[in-house]
Amino acid sequence: MIVLKATQDKVLAVLQSVAGIVERRHTLPILANVLIRKTGESVQLTTSDLEIQIRTTADVGGDSGNFTTTVGARKLIDILRTMPADQTVSLESSQNKLLLKGGKSRFTLQTLPAEDFPLVQEAASFGPVFSVPQKTLKDLLNQVSFAMAVHDIRYYLNGILFVAEGKQLSLVATDGHRLAFASATLDVEVPRQEVILPRKTVLEMQRLLSDAEGAIEMQFASNQAKFSFGGMEFVTKLVEGKFPDYNRVIPKNHKNSVTLGRAPLLASLQRTAILTSEKFKGVRLNIEPGTLRVASNNAEQEEAVDELDIDYGGDAIEIGFNVTYLIDALANMDQDMVKMELADSNSSALITIPENATFKYVVMPMRI
Repeated sequence: MIVLKATQDKVLAVLQSVAGIVERRHTLPILANVLIRKTGESVQLTTSDLEIQIRTTADVGGDSGNFTTTVGARKLIDILRTMPADQTVSLESSQNKLLLKGGKSRFTLQTLPAEDFPLVQEAASFGPVFSVPQKTLKDLLNQVSFAMAVHDIRYYLNGILFVAEGKQLSLVATDGHRLAFASATLDVEVPRQEVILPRKTVLEMQRLLSDAEGAIEMQFASNQAKFSFGGMEFVTKLVEGKFPDYNRVIPKNHKNSVTLGRAPLLASLQRTAILTSEKFKGVRLNIEPGTLRVASNNAEQEEAVDELDIDYGGDAIEIGFNVTYLIDALANMDQDMVKMELADSNSSALITIPENATFKYVVMPMRI
């Protein structure tokens, strides 16, 4: 009894869209599985790690029979990857086994009962639904995600703050040394909502969101967020805790500012970064009328100096930075020009896009 039949590329694409959160090793063996529920010609796949749940529905061929089972997600993907893309594959379920056939190959896989699969309990009440184009959200995430903390004891920094208010959606990330802010306009006005999405959710969203047309709908509850896009539904637990007041961190009215090409500045920093010390990654920026000098040295007494011609008439400033923090910001932007605002050698710098208030990046100086 063949129950599900489709080409390898179709089955693989649907599986890969939900399998990103599946951990290979888990205290609960069933969490390594994907829940497959076939109803008529449509199949629904669900994966979970108890905090995030991803579900997608696709139309596939096969007979009109129904079945529900769970099978090892990674194994299924690994097998399908070895088959030709245009080959028709079939899945049939019988007595705690799943039979996968394609061409002259057949694989018998162990299954676990679907009723044991721990579905995430959805919040009883979500706030209003609002949406942005998928590409817009993907761009916002790319503009700020590099500034998230990794394994910080201040767990609320290991993620991104989403703030929806009025017709504005703002995303903020900080690791305590730098802060990235990006915003976009919503299609409807919404009451103020503020949530922190966990790091794993952010990385998974970046993987799944498409640059193609199509919107993503969002809803927030007190402890959960729900996203719907492209036939997928994504439910995630939120990070509890109070995110720092980012408005206080973003400098206002720095009196010195210079606008310069993003690509030349990035290239200059990448060159001088080669001779920074492994541990501190420090570079010195000397800004004076007409010239920006970038310099670095290391414990082997090697040094690099690079100069850029700039249009600048402000104070002469010498300031040190962790070069990685500057490179991360510039590498995740695609604008031609950037604006750098400075007060003095002890105050944080503000990097923005000229004539555009939707992106702000703050980086603390370091002593060198």
